Amino acid sequence: MLQQLFSPSVQHTLDLVGIFVFAISGALLAVRKNFDVFGIAVLAEVTALGGGLFRDLVIGAVPPAAFTDLGYFVTPLLAALLVFFLHPQVERIQVGVNVFDAAGLGLFCVAGTTKAYEYGLGLTASACLGLATAVGGGVLRDVLANEVPSLLRWDRDLYAVPAMVGATMVVLCIRYDVLGPLTSSLAALTAFVLRLLAMRFHWRAPRAWNRRSTVREE
Repeated sequence: MLQQLFSPSVQHTLDLVGIFVFAISGALLAVRKNFDVFGIAVLAEVTALGGGLFRDLVIGAVPPAAFTDLGYFVTPLLAALLVFFLHPQVERIQVGVNVFDAAGLGLFCVAGTTKAYEYGLGLTASACLGLATAVGGGVLRDVLANEVPSLLRWDRDLYAVPAMVGATMVVLCIRYDVLGPLTSSLAALTAFVLRLLAMRFHWRAPRAWNRRSTVREE
């Protein structure tokens, strides 16, 4: 088993912060889609907890943390309540929300990769589940909102790639037995900075070489 990277209280706080910000992004999309209060709450919960639930079910960590810690379940509801009443104000600080969302992406890809490895998965599978932890909630959010998931769209700034880089750094640290609070923080910071740079400079993944698509570009 890997050593505890952070103290339980610090890890729990970081988890709740990431969950809260992911939930805000889900709730904001629900408002844009004109969902009612129930729809806002559902999209907030799914966005915040979907990736972690998927990871825990795959690795057999049942019941998932989202169902054993009341804070994990209540935090998205608080975010949904905030957006329900104050969504114009929240929209105005969207840049700040995006920064915290990038931080959550970095934290979750590291935490997801580490937990998957602790439950016996290989390095490659652990990295894949780390990625799924970070982006899975967003995919479910977009599917429920009847949209093409953002990470599949060429016209969206890089999102999955920073998480992939962070998860890869974690498994390399595990491989060479150097994973600890410092190296895991570096992996999370790298994913965070890459996401910020992607948003700042609009970095996007390349499309097919010499493509001849008939699909209309939006």
